Amino acid sequence: MKRLVIGMTAHVDAGKTTLSEAMLYVSGELRKLGRVDKRDSFLDTHAIERSRGITVFAKQAVMRLEDGEYTLLDTPGHSDFSAETERALSVLDCAILVISGIDGVQSHTMTIWRLLKRYNIPVFVFVNKTDISVTGRDFLLAELKARLSDRITDFTPREDKAPFYESLSDLDEDMMNSFLETGEIPREEIAAAVSKRNVFPCYFGSALKLTGIKELLAGLSEYTESPDYSEEFSARIYKITTDNNIRLTHMKITGGSLKVRSEINGEKITGIRIYSGAKYTSVDIAPAGSLIAAAGLTKTNAGEGIGTEKDSFSPVLEPVLTYRLILPDGTDIHTMYKNMLLLEEEDPTLHVSFEPRSEEIRVSLMGTIQLEILTAVIKERFGTDVSFDRGSIAYKETISAPVVGIGHYEPLRHYAEVHLLMEPLPAGSGLVIASDCSEDILDRNWQRLIISNLHSKTHVGILTGSPITDMKITLVTGRASLKHTEGGDFRQAACRAVRMGLRYAESVLLEPFYSFTLNIPRECTGRALNDLQQMGAEFSSPENDGENTVFSGIAPVSEMADYHTTAAGYTKGKGRLICEFKGYYPCHNAEEIIEKIGYDVDSDLENTADSVFCAHGAGFGVKWNEVKKYAHLENGISFGKEDKPEEKAIYRPSASKPADDEELMEIFERTYGRKNKDIPTEMRRRYEPPAGKPNPLPKGPEYLLVDGYNIIFSWDELKKAAAENIDLARHKLIQLLCNYRGYKKCEVILVYDAYKVKVEHREIEKTGGISVIYTKEAETADMYIEKVSHELAKDFRVRVATSDGAEQVIILGNGAFRVSAAEFFEEIKSAESEIKKIIEQNALTGKNTRGIKVIEKKG
Repeated sequence: MKRLVIGMTAHVDAGKTTLSEAMLYVSGELRKLGRVDKRDSFLDTHAIERSRGITVFAKQAVMRLEDGEYTLLDTPGHSDFSAETERALSVLDCAILVISGIDGVQSHTMTIWRLLKRYNIPVFVFVNKTDISVTGRDFLLAELKARLSDRITDFTPREDKAPFYESLSDLDEDMMNSFLETGEIPREEIAAAVSKRNVFPCYFGSALKLTGIKELLAGLSEYTESPDYSEEFSARIYKITTDNNIRLTHMKITGGSLKVRSEINGEKITGIRIYSGAKYTSVDIAPAGSLIAAAGLTKTNAGEGIGTEKDSFSPVLEPVLTYRLILPDGTDIHTMYKNMLLLEEEDPTLHVSFEPRSEEIRVSLMGTIQLEILTAVIKERFGTDVSFDRGSIAYKETISAPVVGIGHYEPLRHYAEVHLLMEPLPAGSGLVIASDCSEDILDRNWQRLIISNLHSKTHVGILTGSPITDMKITLVTGRASLKHTEGGDFRQAACRAVRMGLRYAESVLLEPFYSFTLNIPRECTGRALNDLQQMGAEFSSPENDGENTVFSGIAPVSEMADYHTTAAGYTKGKGRLICEFKGYYPCHNAEEIIEKIGYDVDSDLENTADSVFCAHGAGFGVKWNEVKKYAHLENGISFGKEDKPEEKAIYRPSASKPADDEELMEIFERTYGRKNKDIPTEMRRRYEPPAGKPNPLPKGPEYLLVDGYNIIFSWDELKKAAAENIDLARHKLIQLLCNYRGYKKCEVILVYDAYKVKVEHREIEKTGGISVIYTKEAETADMYIEKVSHELAKDFRVRVATSDGAEQVIILGNGAFRVSAAEFFEEIKSAESEIKKIIEQNALTGKNTRGIKVIEKKG
């Protein structure tokens, strides 16, 4: 039995959904013919779609004909939702392109046609609304041949088939041979030519009046071929949705079959649904060729291939505008960010991002219609009335020449080093990540982890903080430690390597460009020519089209986005501008944009280029431009420049004892630069107090920040407990700090990093009066303490308990006081001793000792 997936595509308002409705009705699947304008169409199931009369979400319906089962996949026609259409194209066996007989080939029609060619999809053309079109069939067919392809052929059934066969014989060699031999062309050869895109059958009719529908259905049965499916299971995912809090993975089975309770990437299928409109049928097994929605999968992504199926192409259509999400007062921004990430799973082109410095959520959108729909979806799904600011252009960055980036991450008990070769690629290539590292140097599992981490992060450039693109990043070498390396270490090292490479490279700011066709009256040529030059457009010599002049070229989106309104004004409505996204090219006013955005690369601590090294048990930070001197590996890459040999830098502590403040200041100045000697003494921070009367201590409570794992592995008792059970060691440290806090009357913040506690978001617990922080995944305790100490030291006295040398350097720079693990241990012992004395004295006098808990040592 033939089993095909047929995509319904068109420019908005061409009648695509109406045609789908008519095909389902004529084939007997529907008893009642619905209409878009009456808001009862079978496939526009969402309330938003019915209220607006447009298709927003791709949906399917099963249609059974005599020779097999066909799944119609109705895709959005509005250009704002073209990304949804493109995702659906990856699972199509053929497509029906609907053309309005009134409007002919429109701007978005051209975009869809190019996408169909890119995905190599056979196409049937249906010219709709011919009952009210003032142009004849011959004129419409001529326009299709001129604007789309001269292989579009009228397949309207006729008694005399000789002219039909003759027209087909010019389009395919096999059909020509058959026609010359017999005067006819077998159906199988025509179907093969359609599958190879050598012929595009064209039908005419009116979906609303049900004319031409039977002929189209007969053509689908007669001139389509069933693909050859392998017996081995494979599938391609094209979208993710949620139904009553159940995550659904929509996919096409491209080989073998899928059964309920089967496992995919370690996850079990709990249900298989076959949708038809808003309703679905649950099945136990789905054969090859089926379009299904699988429940139970939580790690799948749109565009992903399963089994032997490869991942889809990188999307051609991308949003060119970014918007800031404006939340109502009292809304938790972190909860909303989590909700927006759920929507990004369903529409990956949203590119949801969170800016921690300004605490802003940003999304990328195609246009204002999508913005209005997204606002309604957020209200419906999450019950929040949000708004958006005025959209801004989505810039990107690339590099102009190859460069090597090195990242090293080695705080106490962590280790990873990564060397990356970064090379520019042609425009439109996107970001390509590969490995050219021998498994003898770095194990395959570590290499896969590095590649995965590089894919998972949105890497930003150094000019404006915009995402990077058109670049190949290749892993050339790396090193791990058998004892200390964990997965998060390579994430840190790889991201720092990318960032270091960008700091060394010559970056180029890119902006989105449209390809355009401007058709205007001849008397307006001068005005249009001047406008295009002012925009920075690149265009060929204007061409004459009767009484009109036609300009074709490319122009920045930032300049041409609203030009259709301007053109309509000075041409008095006679001009026509057709624009479609072309790609990203060098920005025409880069210096102006860079200055306007004002991105400070050195202040972006979330995307640091600096590395962390370790020597003699102490970690220390190294600036990005010094990392080459400290790197543990040689990558052997040369770009033909004669570099002077650099002496290898070695860190030598002055003694085996913990570094004192003077030595730490020396490290700080060597790493971050010497303090300006011209600064007046009274303006210097705590390193050199001014002579005479000292500054008063800050008012308010004293804060103690404790690096949890650093302390655990520095104290013998806790280290021994951690070897048996890390949870036990954490609990013991919490008890000790509760007692200490009760005695010292200070605010205690205990920080455990995410390398031991895997959590997606930062967690905060209140235990015995102290705050216990579990950082989010890939955020170390060092990073959290650095940020918090910097903020608290402005107004309070802050002490940090750690023996991490690199962290101590930052602490001094932030104006906080350091306490080594050994010193803090003595403080804890002293506090315990004092607490015992208080308890003993109170016991004699009968006073209450509630709130103080004593840990008795055994043995």
